[in-house]
Amino acid sequence: MDKFIVSARKYRPQTFDTVVGQAHITTTLKNAIRNNQLAHAFLFCGPRGVGKTTCARILAKTINCENLQPDGEACNECHSCKSFNDGISLNIHELDAASNNSVDDIRSLVEQVRFAPQAGKYKVYIVDEVHMLSASAFNAFLKTLEEPPPYAIFILATTEKHKILPTILSRCQIFDFKRITGNDTVEHLQEIADKEEIKADKAALQVIAQKSEGCMRDALSILDKIVSFTNGEVTYQNTLEHLNILDHDYYFRLLEHLLQQDLAAAMLLYDEINKKGFEGDMVLNGFAEFIRNILVCKDVKAAALLDVVEGMQEKYTSVAKATGLSFLVSALNILNEAEINYKMARNKRLHVEMALIKLNFLQQAIELSTDNGTVIKKKRLDGPVAYKIKNINPLQVKAAATDAKPATQQSSRLYIQEEVQPETKPATKPKANTATATVAAKLPVNGAQSAAAATARPAVGKVSLLETLRAKIGDQYNIEEIKEAEALELNKLQDTWNQYGLKMEEQQKHSSANTFKLAKLNIETDNFFTVVVHAITQQRFIEQEKMLLADFVQQAFNNRSITFKVLVEQGEEEEVPANLVLNSRQRFEKMAERYPLLRDLRDKLRLELDY
Repeated sequence: MDKFIVSARKYRPQTFDTVVGQAHITTTLKNAIRNNQLAHAFLFCGPRGVGKTTCARILAKTINCENLQPDGEACNECHSCKSFNDGISLNIHELDAASNNSVDDIRSLVEQVRFAPQAGKYKVYIVDEVHMLSASAFNAFLKTLEEPPPYAIFILATTEKHKILPTILSRCQIFDFKRITGNDTVEHLQEIADKEEIKADKAALQVIAQKSEGCMRDALSILDKIVSFTNGEVTYQNTLEHLNILDHDYYFRLLEHLLQQDLAAAMLLYDEINKKGFEGDMVLNGFAEFIRNILVCKDVKAAALLDVVEGMQEKYTSVAKATGLSFLVSALNILNEAEINYKMARNKRLHVEMALIKLNFLQQAIELSTDNGTVIKKKRLDGPVAYKIKNINPLQVKAAATDAKPATQQSSRLYIQEEVQPETKPATKPKANTATATVAAKLPVNGAQSAAAATARPAVGKVSLLETLRAKIGDQYNIEEIKEAEALELNKLQDTWNQYGLKMEEQQKHSSANTFKLAKLNIETDNFFTVVVHAITQQRFIEQEKMLLADFVQQAFNNRSITFKVLVEQGEEEEVPANLVLNSRQRFEKMAERYPLLRDLRDKLRLELDY
């Protein structure tokens, strides 16, 4: 029985033309060899499994070929090429920097560079995973890398270019490898399947290419596993089963249930998916990717971004036409939030089901927030929001036209609050015009005629979300009074301050009450004042009551934006009580008073203390 060799090794490219998906690099290297313009150091960087080490080996073999072909390829027939293919070439040295990353390993490499090749023109040193070298090893390598002997060529390979020192990067010719596209991966897998006489569906190879994410080595490893699993027949279904991938048919069914707002069917479908062994985060991620593909299909120009198996494009396009754009964008937002919070959820299944419940009622929420096919935004209130209201008797619109008595003049405003009444209740109040009233409209009270004029005022600008809801549901209103916020006034502020001091005395806090009596108030702006005290202890007494005090003043002026700050009046330094925390300077002064030699020591040594 022959020894099995994995496809990644068995079908490893041996010439530049057989390298998959890196034509921009192979063409450059072949032209450099033909024109004899080889650099002394190369850096191959890019993702894993895209051909960095393979291209390094092909380059090392080609530059030592004795019968170089006109197209820049090796002949594979001369002694140098055969020894390379057999793995016995003495001109090619490979070093794994992941396990040989010390200074001694690099020094031994530098010692080998001193000796010229016995056969061939160049000695090639391939250093794989070069970013794993230590900083000392990089520094030991710098001089040799900058000015190597004419027969030495270094090829460095890495997956993490940002970890390499800039001094190393500046000494190398850098080649950036890209991920292999899905089409190139499928074509290469099909060639290998034909050579191995394997029956492989194109849809199955496309799934393998998507799963490998541009890494050819991963794609070949997956193909080997599936061939062993299916005994030489690679189909779409057994590929999905082996790779534990959820079929898109489940997502199409789930989307259909959600659009029909059939919550029971959606929950049963998720239960079926869960019983198949698929975790909740995989379902959320897969469904989010599915919604993204549907969203991409909404625009013909973006349809090229659709990455699905062949034959599914038409189904995605048809579903995209029947699905609203608002639903897709909102669904993506819900799924993204659910996926982010999935790890923190204690009940994983309930977390996913909550996301499905939100998606199920999403269509209904969108319908309520639209008017004639256009989305209506919530109305912003720029003015202050009332925090205290007072009920007053509702105004009769009919009586307003006949009653000639003017209402009492006052500086209050009206607050219209939405109140939906049951349909069975007899209508004793006239219904307000739903196209003109707003939830937080502020109107001056100038009698019943002003209120009637306010309800009859025509709409200005766009229709708000709440107005649309009123038009669909119907509503009635109560007119309630709120107070106007007052600016700071010194006499009233001083009275309020004294009242709070009396409260402190009633609570047996005599020290704090005395502090309030001695404090001096200064109004800086309409909403800000300062409190000046004589000592730090007084400042801390007031700071302890700051939250309750601020609330007391705000209630007195009906103004929640009022703030204040406690300042200490400059004067002679006070003696800080022992129960308060001392700063560094105060601690030193205390120690110096007790031990005078400590101050003399500081002066004689000319110490500058950092307090």
